[in-house]
Amino acid sequence: MLIGVISDTHANTIDNLDRRVIEAMNSVDLIIHAGDITSMEVLDELKSLKDVVAVKGNMDSLDIKNRLPETEKIEIDDKKICVIHGWGAPFGLEYKLLERFNNADMIIYGHTHVPMNKIINDTLLFNPGTARKSYGLISIKDGEIIGEIIKL
Repeated sequence: MLIGVISDTHANTIDNLDRRVIEAMNSVDLIIHAGDITSMEVLDELKSLKDVVAVKGNMDSLDIKNRLPETEKIEIDDKKICVIHGWGAPFGLEYKLLERFNNADMIIYGHTHVPMNKIINDTLLFNPGTARKSYGLISIKDGEIIGEIIKL
């Protein structure tokens, strides 16, 4: 399975995003958006491309905040994946996330605008960064999760 991961789009439509992001999202099996969508139109347009798992962010409009959960937990090929936007100061956020989701195989988050693809305490912490500058691809195959950050 190939998963496209974006966060912090901060856009009114997907036309405001780099075409390479949209092309990549067209080629995946699932899209995960880790919050700060800021426009329902962006979410609806992404859903017209593929299935989408999305969480609310701190900059989202009220209509998005009222429709999306703070966290999502999904399981793919027996791998537990938790999705959250993030909160507060970016320093040490990874350790707050590990504490909150202590049994996850992977934690996908946004908020910091800084890409991360790092294993800490046997958990893959994955932040695609801001969709204006990067996005992520996650491959899950034969019980292994492989994350990749694509810089624009």
